Amino acid sequence: MCGITGWVAFDRDLRTDQPTVDAMTETMGCRGPDGLGTHVDEHVALGHRRLAIIDLPGGAQPMSVPTPRGAITIVYAGETYNFPELRSELTARGHSFTSRSDTEVVLRGYLEWGEAVAERLNGMYAFAVWDAREHKLVMIRDRAGIKPFYYYPTPDGVLFGSEPKAILANPLAEPVVTIDGFRELFAFIKTPGHAVWEGMREVEPGTVVTVSVTGIRTTRYWTLETKEHTDDRAATVARVHELLHDTMRRQLVCDVPSCTLLSGGLDSSAMTAIAAAQLAGQGEKVRSFAVDFVGLTENFVPDELRPEPDTPFVHDVAAKSGTLHQDIVLSSAEMTDPEVRQKVIRARDLPSGLGDLDVSLYLLFKAIREHATMALSGESADELFGGYRQFFDPEARKCTTFPWLAGHQQFFGRGQKQQHGGHPAPARQSLLTDGLSAALDVDHYIQDSYRDAVSGIQRLDGESDLEWQMRKISHLHLTRFVRIWLDRKDRMSMASGLEVRVPFSDHRLVEYVYNAPWALKSFDGKEKSLLRAAAADVLPRSVVERRKAPYPSTQDPTYAAALRDQCAELLATPGHQVFDLIDKAGLRHAVAADTPQIDQASRRDLERTLDLAVWIDMYAPTIKLP
Repeated sequence: MCGITGWVAFDRDLRTDQPTVDAMTETMGCRGPDGLGTHVDEHVALGHRRLAIIDLPGGAQPMSVPTPRGAITIVYAGETYNFPELRSELTARGHSFTSRSDTEVVLRGYLEWGEAVAERLNGMYAFAVWDAREHKLVMIRDRAGIKPFYYYPTPDGVLFGSEPKAILANPLAEPVVTIDGFRELFAFIKTPGHAVWEGMREVEPGTVVTVSVTGIRTTRYWTLETKEHTDDRAATVARVHELLHDTMRRQLVCDVPSCTLLSGGLDSSAMTAIAAAQLAGQGEKVRSFAVDFVGLTENFVPDELRPEPDTPFVHDVAAKSGTLHQDIVLSSAEMTDPEVRQKVIRARDLPSGLGDLDVSLYLLFKAIREHATMALSGESADELFGGYRQFFDPEARKCTTFPWLAGHQQFFGRGQKQQHGGHPAPARQSLLTDGLSAALDVDHYIQDSYRDAVSGIQRLDGESDLEWQMRKISHLHLTRFVRIWLDRKDRMSMASGLEVRVPFSDHRLVEYVYNAPWALKSFDGKEKSLLRAAAADVLPRSVVERRKAPYPSTQDPTYAAALRDQCAELLATPGHQVFDLIDKAGLRHAVAADTPQIDQASRRDLERTLDLAVWIDMYAPTIKLP
């Protein structure tokens, strides 16, 4: 897995800047607790922190291959699941290997095929290659955007890193956030390439970014393309079954203790059951973990999003698949610990606004890391197979905005209600000051982004209006929405040195299922029909028939009470810079509320306020507003 960083400067001798390179590399310590390495030459400096997953004794980085015209050096984060086949092909072409690592396979693959190596990789990866033969840096990111990757152009080159914090550790990168950065932060749409920090960019998923003395060039090696689907239902279910089992077989390979994240939903249950069946053939058992909250199962109160608790379904799957299961039960005291909030914000580099969804995931991963180093997650299945309610909501289907923003307020305390003619009403901006809300003009930002997002989607000849609309909804989820959750999962897991793999993001599965017509994806009138049919043989009936439920959230009233208390403490420091963003009177009113329970939107307001305050204290950003 690991964390990478680096610096290219064509007008500067970096051999005198080792301390800065060390500081950039050290910020990636949580991502790579097992090893540290740097490579510094005249115009390039590379840093690597290693989390050893495959070939524990070998695979140290930065890794180089000498050539007559100069060395090729790589820093690599992630996993390439088809590295055994690539290794065999490269061996047949005359390459020899000194380790069993996938990093060396990717490095020698670059030596053989150049930048086109990206097209041959199946996996999750973000890596940079310094090619001394041509004095250029090549940065490549996986197709789905599973592994984060950022860069910051400088007057004579570039800074890069797995996370913004690595770049911000260099004095050349100023921690500035402008109104455009705040728009992206509050919009909840994950615009490809946008990094919130001024001057910083993401390496977009499925792209190659090349840096040379002539400048920076970006090329795309993969995009989600529209293709005709000719398989009938039986053949489609069979192909999904085949791809799932092949993907799981590949992603179970590792040299460290592993586990699955089990929520009792269709996605994680199918993944766990398939993994259990495959490992049983090797005489092994799957370890599985689930998150729960003190008193939640016993005192559960159904709501619009969550009709029942997860735990009974989790235990049904664990029993049927014979996993070694453990529930990680979290308390409100843990969830509201200020030190935990600081670690979450540090992992994120930004105040995400997801509140307890981030905090509980971090605590879950922290607990799992005591038992395992690699975990499998069901992330991406809802976006791929059509699991969210907005896929079925008539309002979301006809609304001319991102479907997850149409009439739903479960995130950021904001929502967009449908107006006449299919246009969204102005978004609620929670506790932000009136001046900031007006300057943000998030609604127009979202609409511009939506038009840009749908402009490149291809429609099949003869595709019905319904199928075309569902294709757009599916495409938006797979290229915008899922990346929010993939980034969350990566940051929270790597903050504890835990590698999380996401089988449902395998590009072969994504390409195939994306192009299956909506009539096939919902053939039984339920969400995720194809996945349910492909995995029904290994799942308990309770899970096969279960309705979609999102990631769990605590219902403990002491959690909300603690948020109010902490916001009251913040109000006692009225000069805090957070009040340039948050309305004091609105926060004071929210804190004074005496109801034991508060709705999700109001709770998100309090969480976001605290996150913003911690972020300001931690990063001391220069905030430039109109």
